Amino acid sequence: MEQAQLDRVVFIPDAHPAHKSAAGLVSSRHRLHMVKLAIRSDDRFIVDDIEIRRGGKSYAVDTVTELKRRWPDAELFFIIGADSLRELHLWRDIERLAAQCTFLVLARPGCEWNRPRLRRSIHWKLVRGHPCDIASRDTRARIARGQSIRYLVPDAVLNYIERKKLYR
Repeated sequence: MEQAQLDRVVFIPDAHPAHKSAAGLVSSRHRLHMVKLAIRSDDRFIVDDIEIRRGGKSYAVDTVTELKRRWPDAELFFIIGADSLRELHLWRDIERLAAQCTFLVLARPGCEWNRPRLRRSIHWKLVRGHPCDIASRDTRARIARGQSIRYLVPDAVLNYIERKKLYR
Protein backbone atom coordinates (compact mmCIF):
# COMPACT_ATOMS: atom_id res chain seq x y z
CA MET A 1 0.00 0.00 0.00
CA GLU A 2 2.78 2.40 0.94
CA GLN A 3 5.06 1.59 -2.00
CA ALA A 4 2.27 2.08 -4.50
CA GLN A 5 0.92 5.10 -2.59
CA LEU A 6 -2.60 3.70 -2.49
CA ASP A 7 -5.38 5.58 -0.73
CA ARG A 8 -7.14 2.41 0.30
CA VAL A 9 -7.18 -1.33 -0.24
CA VAL A 10 -10.47 -3.07 -0.96
CA PHE A 11 -10.68 -6.72 0.10
CA ILE A 12 -13.18 -8.72 -1.95
CA PRO A 13 -13.97 -12.28 -0.85
CA ASP A 14 -15.16 -14.36 -3.76
CA ALA A 15 -18.43 -16.25 -3.95
CA HIS A 16 -16.97 -19.33 -5.65
CA PRO A 17 -13.36 -19.33 -6.88
CA ALA A 18 -13.23 -19.71 -10.64
CA HIS A 19 -10.13 -21.91 -10.67
CA LYS A 20 -10.72 -23.99 -7.55
CA SER A 21 -13.14 -26.67 -6.49
CA ALA A 22 -15.92 -25.50 -4.19
CA ALA A 23 -15.66 -28.79 -2.28
CA GLY A 24 -14.78 -28.12 1.34
CA LEU A 25 -15.00 -24.36 0.86
CA VAL A 26 -16.11 -22.49 3.96
CA SER A 27 -19.25 -20.44 3.33
CA SER A 28 -18.86 -16.97 1.89
CA ARG A 29 -20.63 -15.61 4.99
CA HIS A 30 -17.84 -16.96 7.21
CA ARG A 31 -15.06 -15.78 4.86
CA LEU A 32 -16.58 -12.30 4.67
CA HIS A 33 -16.78 -12.10 8.44
CA MET A 34 -13.15 -13.24 8.85
CA VAL A 35 -11.95 -10.54 6.44
CA LYS A 36 -13.88 -7.93 8.40
CA LEU A 37 -12.27 -9.14 11.62
CA ALA A 38 -8.79 -9.18 10.07
CA ILE A 39 -8.90 -5.61 8.74
CA ARG A 40 -11.05 -3.82 11.30
CA SER A 41 -8.16 -1.97 12.96
CA ASP A 42 -7.07 -0.11 9.81
CA ASP A 43 -9.53 2.38 8.32
CA ARG A 44 -7.58 2.42 5.02
CA PHE A 45 -8.82 -1.14 4.46
CA ILE A 46 -12.39 -1.84 3.44
CA VAL A 47 -14.26 -5.00 2.54
CA ASP A 48 -16.74 -5.26 -0.30
CA ASP A 49 -19.11 -8.19 -0.76
CA ILE A 50 -19.71 -7.47 -4.47
CA GLU A 51 -18.78 -10.99 -5.59
CA ILE A 52 -20.79 -12.69 -2.86
CA ARG A 53 -23.88 -10.64 -3.70
CA ARG A 54 -23.42 -11.43 -7.40
CA GLY A 55 -23.08 -15.15 -6.65
CA GLY A 56 -21.83 -17.88 -8.95
CA LYS A 57 -18.21 -18.21 -10.01
CA SER A 58 -16.14 -15.13 -9.29
CA TYR A 59 -14.20 -13.61 -12.16
CA ALA A 60 -11.89 -10.64 -11.59
CA VAL A 61 -12.87 -9.03 -14.89
CA ASP A 62 -16.52 -8.78 -13.82
CA THR A 63 -15.60 -7.29 -10.46
CA VAL A 64 -13.14 -4.74 -11.81
CA THR A 65 -15.63 -3.72 -14.51
CA GLU A 66 -18.18 -2.99 -11.77
CA LEU A 67 -15.62 -1.10 -9.66
CA LYS A 68 -14.72 1.06 -12.69
CA ARG A 69 -18.42 1.80 -13.14
CA ARG A 70 -18.69 2.84 -9.47
CA TRP A 71 -15.47 4.87 -9.44
CA PRO A 72 -14.89 6.01 -13.05
CA ASP A 73 -12.09 8.43 -12.13
CA ALA A 74 -10.18 6.05 -9.85
CA GLU A 75 -6.94 4.42 -10.91
CA LEU A 76 -7.40 0.75 -10.01
CA PHE A 77 -4.67 -1.66 -9.01
CA PHE A 78 -5.11 -5.41 -8.63
CA ILE A 79 -2.81 -6.91 -6.00
CA ILE A 80 -1.58 -10.45 -6.67
CA GLY A 81 1.29 -12.67 -5.60
CA ALA A 82 4.17 -13.34 -7.99
CA ASP A 83 3.01 -16.95 -8.20
CA SER A 84 -0.28 -15.77 -9.75
CA LEU A 85 1.41 -13.58 -12.34
CA ARG A 86 2.54 -16.67 -14.23
CA GLU A 87 -1.10 -17.77 -14.56
CA LEU A 88 -2.64 -14.52 -15.78
CA HIS A 89 -2.96 -15.84 -19.32
CA LEU A 90 -5.49 -18.36 -17.94
CA TRP A 91 -7.76 -15.71 -16.43
CA ARG A 92 -11.09 -14.98 -18.05
CA ASP A 93 -10.98 -12.07 -20.50
CA ILE A 94 -7.52 -10.99 -19.32
CA GLU A 95 -7.23 -8.33 -22.03
CA ARG A 96 -10.36 -6.52 -20.84
CA LEU A 97 -9.27 -6.85 -17.20
CA ALA A 98 -5.79 -5.52 -17.95
CA ALA A 99 -7.26 -2.53 -19.77
CA GLN A 100 -8.99 -1.48 -16.54
CA CYS A 101 -6.24 -1.89 -13.94
CA THR A 102 -2.54 -2.25 -13.24
CA PHE A 103 -1.35 -5.37 -11.46
CA LEU A 104 0.73 -4.85 -8.33
CA VAL A 105 2.74 -8.03 -8.03
CA LEU A 106 4.07 -8.95 -4.59
CA ALA A 107 7.28 -10.92 -4.48
CA ARG A 108 6.68 -14.10 -2.47
CA PRO A 109 9.22 -16.23 -0.61
CA GLY A 110 9.99 -19.44 -2.43
CA CYS A 111 8.66 -18.10 -5.71
CA GLU A 112 11.47 -17.72 -8.19
CA TRP A 113 11.16 -14.44 -9.97
CA ASN A 114 11.41 -14.85 -13.69
CA ARG A 115 10.03 -11.95 -15.64
CA PRO A 116 7.01 -13.52 -17.33
CA ARG A 117 6.29 -13.11 -21.00
CA LEU A 118 3.01 -11.28 -20.96
CA ARG A 119 1.17 -9.37 -23.61
CA ARG A 120 2.20 -5.73 -23.78
CA SER A 121 -1.33 -4.75 -22.82
CA ILE A 122 -0.88 -6.19 -19.32
CA HIS A 123 0.59 -3.49 -17.10
CA TRP A 124 2.21 -4.62 -13.88
CA LYS A 125 4.67 -3.43 -11.27
CA LEU A 126 6.72 -5.58 -8.91
CA VAL A 127 6.34 -4.54 -5.27
CA ARG A 128 8.71 -5.77 -2.63
CA GLY A 129 7.29 -5.73 0.87
CA HIS A 130 8.13 -7.65 3.98
CA PRO A 131 8.47 -11.30 2.93
CA CYS A 132 5.58 -13.30 4.30
CA ASP A 133 5.51 -17.02 3.64
CA ILE A 134 1.94 -17.60 4.80
CA ALA A 135 -0.41 -19.22 2.32
CA SER A 136 -4.11 -19.71 3.04
CA ARG A 137 -4.01 -23.33 1.84
CA ASP A 138 -1.19 -24.10 4.31
CA THR A 139 -3.08 -22.39 7.13
CA ARG A 140 -6.24 -24.41 6.39
CA ALA A 141 -4.18 -27.61 6.23
CA ARG A 142 -2.66 -26.86 9.65
CA ILE A 143 -6.14 -26.50 11.12
CA ALA A 144 -7.26 -29.78 9.53
CA ARG A 145 -4.23 -31.53 11.09
CA GLY A 146 -5.02 -30.03 14.49
CA GLN A 147 -1.98 -27.73 14.45
CA SER A 148 -1.91 -24.18 15.74
CA ILE A 149 -2.32 -21.19 13.46
CA ARG A 150 -1.55 -18.70 16.19
CA TYR A 151 0.55 -15.82 14.81
CA LEU A 152 -0.49 -16.75 11.26
CA VAL A 153 -3.83 -14.94 11.48
CA PRO A 154 -5.07 -12.10 13.71
CA ASP A 155 -6.33 -13.25 17.11
CA ALA A 156 -9.90 -12.22 16.26
CA VAL A 157 -9.84 -14.48 13.19
CA LEU A 158 -8.28 -17.35 15.15
CA ASN A 159 -10.99 -17.07 17.81
CA TYR A 160 -13.72 -17.01 15.15
CA ILE A 161 -12.32 -20.10 13.40
CA GLU A 162 -12.12 -21.97 16.70
CA ARG A 163 -15.59 -20.88 17.85
CA LYS A 164 -17.21 -21.85 14.53
CA LYS A 165 -15.06 -25.01 14.14
CA LEU A 166 -14.07 -24.06 10.61
CA TYR A 167 -11.65 -26.01 8.36
CA ARG A 168 -11.78 -29.16 10.47
